[in-house]
Amino acid sequence: MKKSLIALAVLAASGAAMAQSSVTLYGIADVGFAHENNGQTSVSRMDSGNLNGSRWGLKGSEDLGGGLKAIFTLEAGLNLDTGATSSTSSFFNRQSFVGVSSNFGTVKLGRQMNPVYATASTWDSFGDALAGDSAHLFNYNGSRTDNMVSYNYASNGFYGELQYGLGEVAGNNSITGANAAGRTAGMFVGYKAGPFDVVLTHQNIHNNPYNEATKMTLLGGNYDFGMVKLFAAYAVEKSVGALPKDQKDAHLGLTAPVGTAGTVELSYLRKKDDLVSNANAHQVAIGYVHNLSKRTALYTSYAQLNNDPKAAYSAAYGADATSVPAGKLPAIAGNNDKVFDIGIRHTF
Repeated sequence: MKKSLIALAVLAASGAAMAQSSVTLYGIADVGFAHENNGQTSVSRMDSGNLNGSRWGLKGSEDLGGGLKAIFTLEAGLNLDTGATSSTSSFFNRQSFVGVSSNFGTVKLGRQMNPVYATASTWDSFGDALAGDSAHLFNYNGSRTDNMVSYNYASNGFYGELQYGLGEVAGNNSITGANAAGRTAGMFVGYKAGPFDVVLTHQNIHNNPYNEATKMTLLGGNYDFGMVKLFAAYAVEKSVGALPKDQKDAHLGLTAPVGTAGTVELSYLRKKDDLVSNANAHQVAIGYVHNLSKRTALYTSYAQLNNDPKAAYSAAYGADATSVPAGKLPAIAGNNDKVFDIGIRHTF
């Protein structure tokens, strides 16, 4: 009898300990067909991650007591069309961080989302997805930052985050100036109340080797009228050094529910180049997402991107891409780029 009581006590204690920590396996499987025409040639292909990037990940937390929690996330991207990982240089290429969270905010260390990418769903009617993705003309300057330390806090509708990515260049340990090669500093601050949500982001990047600095500032948000949600954003990007840049980006868009399971998305993007004449571009797009369940959705979208004679942007990949992604057509200066896609996404 006594042994049974002791066993029950041990089981109860272990159960309580297990209840204080958790690890979740999660992921997204997204794949569809796409057809692209860059004004010179066309291609039909199968693309992964049109609506949401295909991925799998582990995330968890442990209750440390006193309102303090330890947290972690490890997330790897996948190409569902080939079965390969989406990065050849790092396994957990989407996110890999550990941190602590409390009523006073959250501190995280590791690879994390940069401010523009982290807030895109607030101001982009396509939510950084499908053929209407704002990244086709907005310079996100990448989506994530390595070696980042971040502090996030939210209260009474206000939210924000401070970010600093270490450059890790020997002899270049300064926070600012010429000895800050490779480092990234960023932030976002926003306010959400009822149907209104607005956010301001800023990012300052020092290249390695230090020959150029890029600053990106974006103000955007949305307002939900019920039958329609309006989105807007305006961004300014300036670079100094070997590759100077002075560009302005604008976005107007909306989403509208269709019945209880569907959503229509519309978007207009505009890029204005203040240093190079005849190098502007604009894009119009329409999309539709239909939820078959809480986890599974069908989607389709179409975009047309028009380039000025000296502009070469694509409706199939981001404006800040350093090379043409595999399977995509290269953007051709002065040509229009058209993309149509249709597919399915499942979350688990």
